[in-house]
Amino acid sequence: MSFLFLQYPPCSTCKNAKKWLDSHEISYELRNIKEENPNEIELATWIKKSGLPLKRFFNTSGNIYKEQNLKDLLPGMSEEEQIKLLATNGMLVKRPLIIGEDFVLTGFKEDEWTKALTP
Repeated sequence: MSFLFLQYPPCSTCKNAKKWLDSHEISYELRNIKEENPNEIELATWIKKSGLPLKRFFNTSGNIYKEQNLKDLLPGMSEEEQIKLLATNGMLVKRPLIIGEDFVLTGFKEDEWTKALTP
């Protein structure tokens, strides 16, 4: 089984996640989230599949999030508006993302990845 792995190459957390995937011999399709931003349909599908709140898909520690004052703006936006905003810039999206057939994980937490990705 192969997974879709979205990352931003300079990101240290993404590097750690990639290293973890490689060391566990897990095959994946690599996608640079800055060069190939997820579209609205992908994001809506992944959010639903993940079972996570939409806020978990925002890179809340990123510069763009802070510059646009999204902490204050997001609560007043509909889910559709938030997804549309996420689709405008890959740097707004929490990374890394790993997408499997029946799950989506945001960020890299080794215990979560081990549970979801290893037998």
